[in-house]
Parts: sequence; structure tokens; C-alpha cells
Amino acid sequence: MKVFVDQDRCMASGQCALIADDVFGQRAEDGIATVLDDSPSDDRRPDVEDAAAGCPALAITLEG
Repeated sequence: MKVFVDQDRCMASGQCALIADDVFGQRAEDGIATVLDDSPSDDRRPDVEDAAAGCPALAITLEG
């Protein structure tokens, strides 16, 4: 699985970082989501999928 965040769409809600804090972070200056691990292990898939589904801006995409 490959994880992407469209930082132009992100509205800095922080839901992704709350759900999967080992995969997503937030920039200190504005709270925009960042990807800490763009290829997380398969055991992280359920949380990463939950983070993507819970993103209010639909800024997270997953491939694979």
C-alpha cells in the first residue's frame, strides 16, 4: 500500500493523525497533514483505511 496526502485539499482536522499517528503527522505551523510512512506494513491497513475514509476533505488516497 502506498499513502498520499493532497496537502492543498487538507483542512488540518487532524483525524488522520489521531487514527494512525505512526503513518500521519501534522505540520507544526498550520496543522496540514503529512505522511510519515508512505508504505506502511499490511497490519496497519485497517487504521490507514479508516483515516482515509474519515478525512473530511478526502485528501488521503491509497494505492495498492
